[in-house]
Order: sequence, then C-alpha cells, then structure tokens
Amino acid sequence: MSDNACPFSIEVIRVRSAERNVRAALFDFDGTLSLIREGWQNVMIPYFCEVLSEFVDPTVETPEEIERITRDYVDKITGKQTIYQCIRLAEEVKARGGIPLDPLLYKKEYLRRLQERIQNRVDLLANGEVTPDDFIVHGGRKFLQLLREADVKLYLASGTDEYYVRQEVELLKLTEFFDGGIYGAQDDYKTFSKAMVIDRLIKTNNLDGAELVGFGDGYVEIENVRDVGGYPIGVASNEATPGEGVDAWKRRRLLDAGAAAIIPDFGEPQKLFDFVVNP
Repeated sequence: MSDNACPFSIEVIRVRSAERNVRAALFDFDGTLSLIREGWQNVMIPYFCEVLSEFVDPTVETPEEIERITRDYVDKITGKQTIYQCIRLAEEVKARGGIPLDPLLYKKEYLRRLQERIQNRVDLLANGEVTPDDFIVHGGRKFLQLLREADVKLYLASGTDEYYVRQEVELLKLTEFFDGGIYGAQDDYKTFSKAMVIDRLIKTNNLDGAELVGFGDGYVEIENVRDVGGYPIGVASNEATPGEGVDAWKRRRLLDAGAAAIIPDFGEPQKLFDFVVNP
C-alpha cells in the first residue's frame, strides 16, 4: 500500500495471467483520469440530504443517519449513470412517505449545483490559463501514450452525461488516445451502461475477457471488468491532494468491488505499463 513517503506502488491482490496479451483497456473518467469534477460528492450528498430532510421524522432518523445512508448508496452506485443515484433518492423519499419528483429533475438540479462548483476549472482550461495536465490524474497522459504505442485499443466509459464527458476529454486533450470510443450517460439511460460497452468491445474485437484490463475508482467498472474475466485495477486516486499516495477510503471500496490491484495514480507509467502488459 502506498503512503506519502512512497507515493507510488502497486498493491497486487491477484497477478494477471501472462497467457493472454492485453489487447484492450477500459478507463473510467472522473477520478480515474480527470480531476475536473473533483469534489462532486460534496455537492450530491448535501443536496440529497437536503431533499430527504423534508420527509424525515426527526424522532426516528437523525441528520447523521440520513447522511450515512445517503453516502452509502451514492458510493455504491458510483460509476453508473448519475440518474441511478437520483432514482435511489426518489425511492428514499417515497420510503419516508413523500411524493418524489421525477429523478430527471433531481439530476438537473444536482448538475446545476455541480456546474457552479467546477465552472471556474472549465474556464481556466478553455482559456489556457492552466495546462490540461493540471487536471489529469498524475501520470495519466504518459500511461495512455504507452498503451497506444503498444497497440492496445483504448475505451473510455463514464457515468457522466456523454456531452460533458466529450467536452472535458477535449479540454484535457485526451481525445486522440481513445480510438475505441468515448461513451457516457444518455437521456434514455437504459441504452447505456459500462457493462454494455464492455460487451460490445469484446464482441467487436473478438476478445477473450482475459485480454481486457480496466481502470477505475468506482465499484461499477471494477465489477464489470471482473465479471467478464478481465483484470480490474482500482485507481485509489487522492483527488484533493494529487500525488500524495492512495486514498484509503477509495482503496477499501475498490477492494470490496473485487479489484485485482490497487494504484494511487499513474505516477510511474513505465512501471505500471510493464506490470500490466508484460507480467
């Protein structure tokens, strides 16, 4: 496990079999490669708690209990489309005797609040006042370059709306790396999931699951890659203080999801490349 004195190490839970070469890699976006939306939980969780507080019986549930419940389901759904967290919010409202709004309305208000938080970052990038690498997880660009040079096909799949994902990938100047495609949440949420992207890329490229490696900081992508026999690597990125080792809370969550290895970031891209591609 990494720490501040030794910020990059690979914590190996299960060694990847060398019987199959890596032919494709799937990346999550927010928190895995991008720091633009760092702190989104600090927008979503207070907002959801604010909504629920209107329907809570204070003699039954304390604000602390509501926050714990909210944080738990927000964390576990992280990686899926945002609408699923909003659907769960509606269910929690209904469970307390309330009449929930359409989940799309909860999503719209959450995104409005989040945009207020991140707009300055977007503007700085768009105006060239900061470099793209200021908002990329440490070592991410170089690692993508190494994979592409090795003819590994790269895919990006995010639970954030595809419009915003593509915009932010472009701001970070990462679009060129994802020759397999960039995928994100859709208005018709049932038409997209990371599992669907994985199924499609396996069929399109005639892959064995063992030829796929995945990188993510949430439950969903780790579980999805694991379920097809791929090698899921948990990126326990410390988003608030990049380059300062693993986020212990993320690490525990990723291990629970079935990560085969844990990294803090991509801070030693050649070392990580050799571990993944040449085990």
